[in-house]
Amino acid sequence: MSRVPDQTTCLGTTASAGDAWLFEAIGTAWRIDADRALDEHDRAAVAERVERFDRDWSRFRADSLVSTIAAATDGGTWALPDDAAPLLALFARLHALSRGRVSPLVGASLERLGYDAAYRLRPAGEPLPAPEWEELLDLTTDHAGAVRLTTRRPVLLDVGAAGKGHLVDIVGDLLAARGATETVVDGSGDIRHRGGAGIRIALENPANPTKAIGVVELRDAALCASSPSRRAWGEGLHHIIDAVTGRPVDGVIGTWAVAPTALEADGLATALFLAEPRELEAEFAFSWARMFSDGRLEASANWEGELFR
Repeated sequence: MSRVPDQTTCLGTTASAGDAWLFEAIGTAWRIDADRALDEHDRAAVAERVERFDRDWSRFRADSLVSTIAAATDGGTWALPDDAAPLLALFARLHALSRGRVSPLVGASLERLGYDAAYRLRPAGEPLPAPEWEELLDLTTDHAGAVRLTTRRPVLLDVGAAGKGHLVDIVGDLLAARGATETVVDGSGDIRHRGGAGIRIALENPANPTKAIGVVELRDAALCASSPSRRAWGEGLHHIIDAVTGRPVDGVIGTWAVAPTALEADGLATALFLAEPRELEAEFAFSWARMFSDGRLEASANWEGELFR
């Protein structure tokens, strides 16, 4: 997971009366609005679940499962956490639709560009294309849905393209199981709304964060956004990587995706930099908008929000 705040594209979310909880997790700001006050047991359960997800998936922690896999000189076999199956299944779909440009194997590419656990923020050589999955690893799923990963040499996973959205869903599921059925979980711009009245969200302009480029209504769905602007550390250096070339993308400067889950919305917001929208629309039920570096805005035919063109 990322240790630097993601693009916060939502200038305002308003839930109905209840409790608003603001906290820091996985290196960024979170807010949860609920239809009832979240007590200390609710908050402790959320904190424990977020910590467990970070301990599994962060490439910035020496004690994480991802770091353990990366340090295995000769590879090995690992039982992945129970949240791995939907996350990696989404990556597999996006990898195919983008012709390999979306991949969870860009960790080494990001490190080469300077975005590593030590935050060197200085490139260490030419861009490094990500390897193909078949070169490095095998994934198997048993009849119970448990996933095991076998690697043939060290591999540095990075699930940042969809991981935070997945965690937003997981937190919402946890709160629903604890009786909070109307919630808005906002992981620094990755938002999942459940139950109750919808919310109206302003979309931050990536070129000018003091302004909005549009608004969208969200109800029982998720909105996620992506932009290079909040995790950039030099001219042309940012976190959205084309896995085929190992280079940061250019041209598109902001994307927004509305989908049934934050996992899908987060992954699709990333994929909109790297794949043709019509090909994504053929496989996913979602709506989208994106902004180009020249200020142009485009959106899907089913986009229900307003864009200030």
